[in-house]
Amino acid sequence: MPVAITRLDSTQPDFQAALKKLLSFSSETDRNVSQTVDEILTAVRTCGDAAVLEYTARFDRLKVDSMTALELPKAHLEAALKGLPSTLEKALRAAAERVRVYHERQLQQTWTYTEADGTVLGQQVTALDRVGLYVPGGKAAYPSSVLMNAVPAKVAGVKELIMVVPTPDGIQNELVLAAAAVSGVDRVFTIGGAQAVGAMAYGTETVPQVDKIVGPGNAYVAEAKRRVFGIVGIDMIAGPSEILIVCDGKTNPDWIAMDLFSQAEHDELAQSILISPDAVFLDAVQVSIAKLLPTMPRIDVIRTSIANRGGLIQCRDLDEAAEIANAIAPEHLELSVADPDAMLPKIRHAGAIFMGRNTCEALGDYCAGPNHVLPTSRTARFSSPLGVYDFQKRSSLIHVSDAGAKTLGEIAAALAYGEGLQAHARSAEYRMEG
Repeated sequence: MPVAITRLDSTQPDFQAALKKLLSFSSETDRNVSQTVDEILTAVRTCGDAAVLEYTARFDRLKVDSMTALELPKAHLEAALKGLPSTLEKALRAAAERVRVYHERQLQQTWTYTEADGTVLGQQVTALDRVGLYVPGGKAAYPSSVLMNAVPAKVAGVKELIMVVPTPDGIQNELVLAAAAVSGVDRVFTIGGAQAVGAMAYGTETVPQVDKIVGPGNAYVAEAKRRVFGIVGIDMIAGPSEILIVCDGKTNPDWIAMDLFSQAEHDELAQSILISPDAVFLDAVQVSIAKLLPTMPRIDVIRTSIANRGGLIQCRDLDEAAEIANAIAPEHLELSVADPDAMLPKIRHAGAIFMGRNTCEALGDYCAGPNHVLPTSRTARFSSPLGVYDFQKRSSLIHVSDAGAKTLGEIAAALAYGEGLQAHARSAEYRMEG
């Protein structure tokens, strides 16, 4: 049975309008969500632990007398790791190691240079003191997200990593806890929702205030992160997952259909798009979609995602495909073509680029090494994947010599007088006088 999916043709006069409609997604926060988050954050800011306990009992049906009952000891995390089937434990450790090795190459170091007159300029790079990691619980429990957020933080040198994860009805995800153990997470609290974001942003009697909050969550978590930005840093406000595949028509259509499914199964709002100059190939992929969809456990989610937000786009050639890809600026971009290296220089906007027929996006989600926390909703035009640099700060270094004080003082004084800031000018001139 055919599966509904939007078909577009770049040669048609209404193509740009049709593409814009396909990509349209409203990220506006529902008024009820906004009001609820505002109430929760206010309560946590003013009442601390008591508010967190109340909301945890209400939303997660987990009633305890104190916050200490909601913190898991490190021994609990280690027990979860040791309790995994050996194959799963081995895979988890291998993935963590690959993520660590990749991110170690991103580590920035302090640097300086000395000018001819002895003035030293540079930059001091330091890690954040404390970071909060939000991990979804319940149905959306992703141990891979623990690795992708925690490992770069530890590589950066973050002193303390606080993880929060909701456990509805007290049910814990052992794989998530095992991932926390492998990643070196320092403290874990079984709390979630906007109340967990508030606890980390403001600090409570038990939960320490962090410097930055990272990690995915539902609409309430996303809105809470948006609200506390400025009090603490955040990684990003992520939208639904996306994949864009550019194919020359020579890849197995079943492979491409499954790659499209790999994003569609995340969420009904996820977006999966294929671009190819080969109309016959697009037809073949559509046949593969219909053939393979009934084999998917998450068939309803995939079907809805493909029908509402999926697309098959026929273009003139691969050069035009690259232009369309840049306009879409996808979270994940697969270049399933004969020579991806030749096409790469034409790509300007993408969160992660998967090159070649063997490089499915799923490998990047789990174990390739690069981070899977990526910009969505066309934000790849101006932002980048999560990395070690998100957990480091840079401070400018300025050490002016006696000779430099005269040279720089003259320049600074002239500009300061020009701006009408006499104290600035005199401050510089004092140093010129020796």
